[in-house]
Amino acid sequence: MAAAGSPSVFLVSVTGQIESGRFPGFDDLYCKFCFVYGQDWVPTAGLEEGISQITSTSDVSPTTLVWNFPIDITFKSTNPSGWPQIVVSVYGPDFFGHDVVRGYGAVHVPFTPGRHTRTIPMFVPESTSRLQQFTSWFTGRRPEFTDPRVVAQGEGREVTRVRSQGFVTISFNVVTKDMQKLGYNFGHVTSCV
Repeated sequence: MAAAGSPSVFLVSVTGQIESGRFPGFDDLYCKFCFVYGQDWVPTAGLEEGISQITSTSDVSPTTLVWNFPIDITFKSTNPSGWPQIVVSVYGPDFFGHDVVRGYGAVHVPFTPGRHTRTIPMFVPESTSRLQQFTSWFTGRRPEFTDPRVVAQGEGREVTRVRSQGFVTISFNVVTKDMQKLGYNFGHVTSCV
């Protein structure tokens, strides 16, 4: 039984930004994000999901799309199982002007406190046959996930055909409180993600 005054939960605060993306051959893209986490995790402050502005490449940086879209959330939990992940989905116009997915990706929030930068490889689902590919191109209805959170979970993805497409860079500032008091010490971990 916990002693009086000792914590029963720990806190993880995450700030930072979805900095930029590289999607060769694509322009005028925006991104969405959401957090996926385990049953013992509860958001106590901040936003669990968001959508950025549309950005374009520039003459100075013709391959980089800059969003600098802020993220800010605080979680409480009783154990590290189900450590939060951020799922990023990038969208943009196709040849016909329809918004289509240009990439999905996910990464765990870093386990150690401090400033971290992660580059997420992005992917898109693909049609399984030539007929489906032609039909999806012709109608402007390309394959996409009905819920992007599936990207951070193992269930339901075993038979999905995907193609790599682009990268997104995210910076994290992670602060933890009371983890060591509950017996969790990630301070000596060198590489977790």
